[in-house]
Amino acid sequence: MASSTPTDHHTQADPSVPGPWPLLSAVLALALIALGFAWETILDPIRPGGSWLALKVLPLLLALNGLRQGRIYTFKWMSLAIWIYVGEALVRIVGLTASERLLAWNSLALSLGLAFTILAGARAQIKLKKRLVNQDNSAAC
Repeated sequence: MASSTPTDHHTQADPSVPGPWPLLSAVLALALIALGFAWETILDPIRPGGSWLALKVLPLLLALNGLRQGRIYTFKWMSLAIWIYVGEALVRIVGLTASERLLAWNSLALSLGLAFTILAGARAQIKLKKRLVNQDNSAAC
C-alpha cells in the first residue's frame, strides 16, 4: 500500500484559483445576476410585469459558489458560458429604447469584466500548478 505524501497531493489535485480572482469573479457574477434579473422583471422587461427571460441568470447562480471558492472546474465551464451573456448584450445594444441600450452596455461591461477575471484566474491557477509540479520534481531529485 503506497503512502500519501504532501507532494503526491499537489500533483494529483488541482489547486484552487489563487489571488483576488475568485472574489472578483463572484462579485461580477453577482452584479450580472442582479442586473439581468432586474432588467427582465423591473427595469425594462420585454413584457409588462416581467418575462421568463429573467431565468437567464440561473447558470450564473449555479456558478456563484464555485467561482467564490476558486474551483477551477467552474472557471473552465464559465469561460465558455460567459460568451452567451456577452453575445446577448451585443445584440441588445442596438435595442429599440434608450433604456435597453443603456442596460445592454452595462451588461456588456459586467460580462466582459467577468470573462477577463475568469481568464486571469484560470491562467493564475495554471501557473500555480506548474510551480507546484516543479517544486515536487525538485524535491524528488
